[in-house]
Amino acid sequence: MDEPSEEVGLSVDVNGVKTNYHDLGDGPPVLLIHGSGPGVSAWANWRTVLPLLGRAHRVLAPDIVGFGYTDRPAGLVYGPDVWLEHLLGFLDAVDVPKVSVVGNSFGGALALRLAIAAPERVDRLVLMGSVGVPFEITPGLDAVWGFEPSLDAMRNLMRVFTYNGSAVNEDLVRLRLDAATRPGVHEAYAGMFPQPRQDGVDLLTLADELIAAVPHETLIVHGRDDQVIPLSNSVRLLELLDRAQLHVFARCGHWVQIEQGQRFAALLESFLAEQAAV
Repeated sequence: MDEPSEEVGLSVDVNGVKTNYHDLGDGPPVLLIHGSGPGVSAWANWRTVLPLLGRAHRVLAPDIVGFGYTDRPAGLVYGPDVWLEHLLGFLDAVDVPKVSVVGNSFGGALALRLAIAAPERVDRLVLMGSVGVPFEITPGLDAVWGFEPSLDAMRNLMRVFTYNGSAVNEDLVRLRLDAATRPGVHEAYAGMFPQPRQDGVDLLTLADELIAAVPHETLIVHGRDDQVIPLSNSVRLLELLDRAQLHVFARCGHWVQIEQGQRFAALLESFLAEQAAV
């Protein structure tokens, strides 16, 4: 099968790992960190946001090592430290010393980790349906991380991501299943979050005092009807982060950027524009 051209963007060497990424627009740089669903890539996660945000920003969206069309080095044991090192290496490789960071779900935990490990490299922080605080794994997230490839399983999973399934069509289901079953992709994915999958949640969790020390202006976004990551996560982040604000979309599931794409992009543009005015 030919690689879907839209998902394959530019390529850069990051510490020996051939990394697929998208680079769109001009202006203050923004790094988009995707989530951890089966078949995910930066393009699949952010395709609706890239052109909107790219009107006033340089938007960088890499496939994190182990995901999408970035190489999956043989024998690499995936985990938060590996993913953080890859993200920092990516910023070095594209010569971006400081960037605003938008993290979705699993990517939110990595965005937080980046802000904690290298605060001088982060302007503003956006956390969307984010992991990073303690919670009991939801049936939705357990289904995401425990995905076994089939058309029905992917169809059901796409419905879990959304409020009422209206954002899901058969073309999207087949596209994501094809992406999730490319050679080597599912094998790598299955090894990232093995049972008991609560361990995966705990591995991505950061200590309260580390989160509370994050100095950056932070926008927290969540869908009220999210079945994958509980809204209580974002409420807890609001309690911990001193310079944070929380926006909740009603009638919206885990895919805020797709179900509320125009409103989400406008919210992002407004929040990031404050950075330029400071």
